[in-house]
Amino acid sequence: MNVRKARKNDAEQITQFQILMARETEKMELDIEVVRRGVAGVFAEPARGTYWVVEAKVQLLGSMLVIPEWSDWRCGTVLWIHSLYIKPPARKQGLFRLLYQNLKQQVIQDPNLKGLRLYVDKTNSVAREVYEKLGMNRDHYEMYEWLK
Repeated sequence: MNVRKARKNDAEQITQFQILMARETEKMELDIEVVRRGVAGVFAEPARGTYWVVEAKVQLLGSMLVIPEWSDWRCGTVLWIHSLYIKPPARKQGLFRLLYQNLKQQVIQDPNLKGLRLYVDKTNSVAREVYEKLGMNRDHYEMYEWLK
């Protein structure tokens, strides 16, 4: 297994992952052209975030989008994990752990990076258990949102 930054030629597979994730987790059918443009927008503007992928040989097994957020309280950047998807046959093999540990190591080594955050659907008990096993907690904040 290999973790690496995604490349532009990974965009179509990442798009497919996003379509599958929305269908699986929220029973939503996303507009594939909108998602394609959204994924392409990350590659076009690196300040928006970075996709990371986990692969075996040349096959992508999962991806996640990492988005930087400035924290004035910490005078540094907190990285948000978004759009995480692991193909069903590859789950429960530690692939998210590889992605997470890679990102956590970056935070540990870079004094400008202050931590990692993510949000999870309250009903996704499997994901919540995985995050807690990795040492993440939900002690401080609850997320609220308004979306157009």
